Amino acid sequence: MSTLLLLLTGPMQSWGASSRFAQRATENVPTKSGVLGLLAAAQGRRRTDSIEDLVKLRFGVRVEASGSLLRDFQTAQSEQKSLPLTYRYYLSDATFLAGVEGDDAMIEGLHQALRHPAFPLYLGRRSCPPSRPVAKGIRRTDLETALRDEPWLASERQMRTHRASTVRLRLLLDAEPGEDGITMRDVPLSYDPRDRQYGWRTVTEAEPVAVDNPVGHDHAHDPIAECGG
Repeated sequence: MSTLLLLLTGPMQSWGASSRFAQRATENVPTKSGVLGLLAAAQGRRRTDSIEDLVKLRFGVRVEASGSLLRDFQTAQSEQKSLPLTYRYYLSDATFLAGVEGDDAMIEGLHQALRHPAFPLYLGRRSCPPSRPVAKGIRRTDLETALRDEPWLASERQMRTHRASTVRLRLLLDAEPGEDGITMRDVPLSYDPRDRQYGWRTVTEAEPVAVDNPVGHDHAHDPIAECGG
């Protein structure tokens, strides 16, 4: 088994697990359905193509920088009649490390597809392109180990929002059989716009990952001490 790591960062992201009427919400971390859709796009799959093999991949996310919630709204008019406002929510200035675990051949194929995608890649919605290459590489280990072993991937500016020299990052994983967690309707069974279907999965929050903060410090700034006083 191998793990493919994906770096998901950009000015805006939006990972909707549920949206109703005029509200287009986002989860605070990337969804499995959204990331598998990104992989399917990289491979050139159409929305009507089978994704049964992708659904079998184990999925996890490490939160490098959680960003902030941004609300936008859109207006529309039809035949001189104003339609209700549509509210859309995004994560602004967020960074995530996602991973999918599967057999070696499939992971190799997905990695090549991410490096040379057939369709444009986006972070949940078409208006949210990534700002850095998504493919982070293959790790010959299980999903949790791969996500724990990576150094912190936040930008230096994001790192500077933390003063501590060690930072603890959230880690969320597909639950193993028998594990407790939060259930989400986030398993894509069909992306066909005429018959979209989603199943349930259980998400467990693992022990946070402790990473070094190269720009952090645990003590107050003392200019006299720095000058040898």
